[in-house]
Amino acid sequence: MTDTASVNIDALLKEGRTFPPTADFTATANVRDDSLYAEADADAEAFWAKQADKYLSFSRRWDTVLEWKLPFARWFVGGVINASYQCLDRHVEAGRGNKPAYLWEGEPGDTRTITYAELLEQVCRFANALKALGVKRGDRVGIYMGMVPELPVAMLACARIGAAHSVVFGGFSADAVADRMNDSGSVLLITQDEAWRRGTTVALKRNVDDALAKTETIRTVVVVRRTGNQVPMTEGRDHWYHDLVESQPTTCDPEQMDSEDLLFTLYTSGTTAKPKGIKHTTAGYLLQTMYTHDVVFDIQPDTVFWCAADIGWVTGHSYIVYGPLGNGVTSVMYEGTPDFPDKDRWWATIEKYGVTVLYCAPTAIRTFMKWGKEYPEKHDLSSLRLLGTVGEPINPEAWIWYRQFIGGGRTPVVDTWWQTETGGIMIAPLPGVTVLKPGSATRPLPGISASVVDEQGNPVPLGGGGYAVLTRPWPGMLRGIWGDDERYKETYWNKYGDKYFAGDGARIDEDGDFWFMGRVDDVMNVSGHRISTTEVESALVDHPSVAEAAVTAKADAQTGQAVAAFVTLRGGVEESTELAAELRDHVGKLIGAIAKPKWITFTPELPKTRSGKIMRRLLRDISENRDLGDTTTLADANVVNELQSRAAAEADKEQ
Repeated sequence: MTDTASVNIDALLKEGRTFPPTADFTATANVRDDSLYAEADADAEAFWAKQADKYLSFSRRWDTVLEWKLPFARWFVGGVINASYQCLDRHVEAGRGNKPAYLWEGEPGDTRTITYAELLEQVCRFANALKALGVKRGDRVGIYMGMVPELPVAMLACARIGAAHSVVFGGFSADAVADRMNDSGSVLLITQDEAWRRGTTVALKRNVDDALAKTETIRTVVVVRRTGNQVPMTEGRDHWYHDLVESQPTTCDPEQMDSEDLLFTLYTSGTTAKPKGIKHTTAGYLLQTMYTHDVVFDIQPDTVFWCAADIGWVTGHSYIVYGPLGNGVTSVMYEGTPDFPDKDRWWATIEKYGVTVLYCAPTAIRTFMKWGKEYPEKHDLSSLRLLGTVGEPINPEAWIWYRQFIGGGRTPVVDTWWQTETGGIMIAPLPGVTVLKPGSATRPLPGISASVVDEQGNPVPLGGGGYAVLTRPWPGMLRGIWGDDERYKETYWNKYGDKYFAGDGARIDEDGDFWFMGRVDDVMNVSGHRISTTEVESALVDHPSVAEAAVTAKADAQTGQAVAAFVTLRGGVEESTELAAELRDHVGKLIGAIAKPKWITFTPELPKTRSGKIMRRLLRDISENRDLGDTTTLADANVVNELQSRAAAEADKEQ
């Protein structure tokens, strides 16, 4: 019989600071008390029906709120709706056509302001062009682009004619594009000549040409001109976007789509198997994004919203395109990197456009901490009224820094937990109601039911750690994996049968608030204790000398595994063996001796993907002195060479 104490995740790090909402913020907030939670708990289906009536415009109202045949859900069954109409036409029809939809900032400094009426016209022109190229309802269309306005135009044009889009992040390789196009069976691919990145160009069209040598279903390529540099064009297959849309009509009737018709597939990497094509359908996904966007970010009539993600990821789908446009909000969209031409580009952008809500990743915040507060201090950030984080658990010190130096010590910080698979935010504070805790996503949103369970699926006691699960269906949930229902069942439902297994470790505190501890794959087993990498990283970053840290497990003869830490120091701090010892003791003080890193490697940079995620797989390989495998998605492949030599030197000291 398995000893459950040895397989649950130990909850070790404690954080006691709290930040209740101010009376001024609550006075104007969209949600001001707990009544929404009570309403959802009393009757979840009635709650979601009410939200659908509030947020969505059906041309035919649904017959049934939910059909649940575990693990497959159908929401708003019988409803007829179009995502493009939802995001554009209804705002124009209501007289809001002159409101900016996007304030776009190109990396070189060029700008565009696109109103809802202009965006609708562009979408209609491109939708007509796609139809002229033979794209029809039910087809899949690939999109491989940088952060230019034509990317949301392309997505909405697909939705308008009933074709499902499959966006591939512009930092991916030709092989990654080919794999995703082949799996989805896409018939057309939309790209651009090149993209700007840190003052240089990324050869998107050339990557597409390489990818198409390995694909069979793509018949047509549409190319947006961005840099204007010459790129190869294959006659008969490749078409310039501007030539196609120039002569097209400015109106296009939206296709009448069933609530459960496929809106898009988006691929998320598996650990060993091929990437998974996550399926999201129309009505439920739209509701999840619009409802959560509204209540979590406390959307106001004058909100200027900036989600600083890339549309190639689900965060961009949900909170740059469908959520904000569905709610008729003005969004900032930025093409480039945070450090071009200097490390204050984000803060200059916030000041320029009067951004009121910023939503970004903890990785970015820790990078800004490393660069120093002098960069945000150059700019007036007083327009900000709320800050959000997404993508991974945020350590408490990064949360505090974000609030103090970006939010002026006054803004709420909403830490959001969700996944590609969930479609939208699942666990997060409501900023006018929730007492905030640095590092905690707090509790499930009204209408969402989640728990932390042990290996057998039993809820852990308050204060305990285990596995995050979702215990009832929600509107934005994935509808399966493209072409592989068995993999869907095996990945998300086999572990507990009637609960969705998120794959994340979490603890639940004495108040019932959730603290996420990273992927369960990243849990370390030290002397029989299962320790979260996130907790050790948070303890390291709590030290005033540390800007960023990543930890992994390394084989150890005495303890089975021991903690290996990779630490980036703040500007002006010198590396030393004394500091390494001080950091070990600091972790021991905050968590316990069991979590002290045995090895600490100082490094100027950590290995990250272009989306900002730390590649812990590479850190494990480096610490174990193994071959590194695929490094093509790294933002800077040279980082790993430096790390290998530093880690080897650190290991030699232990001999």
